[in-house]
Amino acid sequence: MRAHDPTKVLIVDDLAENLQALDALLRDEHRMVIHARSGDEALALLLEHEFALAILDVQMPGMNGFELAELMRGTDRTRNIPIVFVSAAGRELNYAFKGYESGAVDFMYKPLDPDAVRSKVNVFVALYQQRNETRRQVAALEESRREQETLLAELSATQLELERSLRMRDDFMSLVAHELRTPLNTLFLETQMRTLQLKRGNLAAFGPEQMHKMIARDERQIQAMIRLIDDMLDVSRIRSGTLSIRPAPVELMGLLERIVSDLSLQVAGSGSSLTLVPHDPVHGQWDEFRIEQVIVNLLTNALRYGCGMPVEVSVHLEGDEVRVDVSDQGKGIAETELHRIFEPFERGVGNRDVKGLGLGLYISRQLAESHGGRLSVIPGPECGSVFSLILPITTGD
Repeated sequence: MRAHDPTKVLIVDDLAENLQALDALLRDEHRMVIHARSGDEALALLLEHEFALAILDVQMPGMNGFELAELMRGTDRTRNIPIVFVSAAGRELNYAFKGYESGAVDFMYKPLDPDAVRSKVNVFVALYQQRNETRRQVAALEESRREQETLLAELSATQLELERSLRMRDDFMSLVAHELRTPLNTLFLETQMRTLQLKRGNLAAFGPEQMHKMIARDERQIQAMIRLIDDMLDVSRIRSGTLSIRPAPVELMGLLERIVSDLSLQVAGSGSSLTLVPHDPVHGQWDEFRIEQVIVNLLTNALRYGCGMPVEVSVHLEGDEVRVDVSDQGKGIAETELHRIFEPFERGVGNRDVKGLGLGLYISRQLAESHGGRLSVIPGPECGSVFSLILPITTGD
């Protein structure tokens, strides 16, 4: 019952004139008086409405007032409704005693005293309204408690996330400083050596062959720093929702052949081998630069953690999707790590000595999802791991 709803009072009497008289006595703008001409009609109304008080005539044909009261006391819904009996019979019949035995809170004899009736009804209605108000306040307090618990849980989760973010920030800054220091130190030492050679007048140290090697070393260090900066920028774009994907027609097998060819020197340096399983051309609409970025990340990881064992790239058509598998035969990834390795700054247990920010797989998964695809990993058939890049095939028609 809402706070602004009128309070309902049930009056039960088989005589219409008695009902009209009581109605005129009790009704006001905040109170609704509902009539019943029999016990059966009263029971139906009791199931439909919530009453503050029931005023029952004792002597009615069929089900009398006492019988109706006993039925009311036997049902949870109506057990607590206050009952006031009304009777025209003389006091010598001792109906009042029986009424109280039936659970009545009061007994009134006809003819009724209007002031006494109004006063009694006002008391019971006020008690009913107070109980309802108390229930509403308890419900409001309980709802407030639940909201506070929810808010506290959210605040706790936010605090944990903030603490995690702060730790991640500190780890990130430390990691960036460490990863940038290596190429910068190399460049600085190279610069110091060249300055020393110039001061000594040793121009032979800058011959064509030596100069070519110097430039190659400088390029490697500069490229290492550029890759670190690009990774940091990609993470910032991903988290701010500004990562740009520019789909265009791409032939996937041609792209994979070029990537495998470009990585030939890295493959040779790892002591491994890299094989692209032949497949018919696969055409789709993707951002070629970003797909290349994902494949290069997967292949670099496979060569890095593959323990010098062969790495294989294969392509599989599956309905309106294409799956690119990168398989290695290394130590593999523990089942507990399969999800965590896609988190930022994660490089797997036991691989903390590996260079890099641990952003490659995180960025790769985000790039796959930005294309409407997926990136996942499963253990290899016998050993190692199989990373699968799944992309939707769209032609742009």
